[in-house]
Amino acid sequence: MSLLQADLRLAGRLDARFFALLQALQQTGSLQRAARAAGYSYKGAWLLLDQATNLAQTPLVQAQQGGRGGGGSQLTPAAQALLQAWQQLQQRQAEFLRAQQAWLLDQFHDQPELAALLRRRAMKTTARNQFVGRIAALTHGPSTVQVRLELPGGLPLRAAINAEAAAALDLQIGQEALAMVKASEVVLVQDFAGYKLSASNQLAGTISRLEKGATGALVGLTLPGGMQLTASVTHDAVEALDLRVGQPATACFKAYAVMVAVAG
Repeated sequence: MSLLQADLRLAGRLDARFFALLQALQQTGSLQRAARAAGYSYKGAWLLLDQATNLAQTPLVQAQQGGRGGGGSQLTPAAQALLQAWQQLQQRQAEFLRAQQAWLLDQFHDQPELAALLRRRAMKTTARNQFVGRIAALTHGPSTVQVRLELPGGLPLRAAINAEAAAALDLQIGQEALAMVKASEVVLVQDFAGYKLSASNQLAGTISRLEKGATGALVGLTLPGGMQLTASVTHDAVEALDLRVGQPATACFKAYAVMVAVAG
């Protein structure tokens, strides 16, 4: 897991995407296919290569004459040398960052909470809701393992994962775990009207944020202890429930909607 990141550029302009274009061109011999692989339009790739050629003051790409295999493009020796230098720089940068990461973690040797925070934040995920807790109970079934996490403040959170995944994670009681829930999986309830829901997770809190977007709204709920939970709802739902900041609400989501991660 990488705790440090750095944006490597040559001459302030030539970045990883540019060199991905060069590498794809080297592999395919086709600027059109290389542009598609690197996420450029054909015209955009040509313009970028023209600018780079002007800066280098030497050709980077040369056309191949047509034949049985048709025409194409290939890197010049100058471009190949530039690409090779970039690949070596990437390796050197990765080694440098690994060394700095080890130094950083060593600074927090006596403060494991800060080191754990860095590791958690280093994980990249689209799930808006991320909660850190400890595994309080494991219930093994024929094909599913029920996991009960205890969040700060004693709040319970339940997850259901298949037995194979649980075995791969080697879950243990007392182990720290990260629970992730997509905002779209959360249903907000203001009034149960005497009904009980089957959702394993029902966390009561107070609406603290309401952000309306073009296609929907994000509703932030503050839970006991100050933890934040986000739900993605439609504009119709906001209007129908008359959702407002300061109102109480309960976030409900199924155990199967919870993804569990543990340190590798």
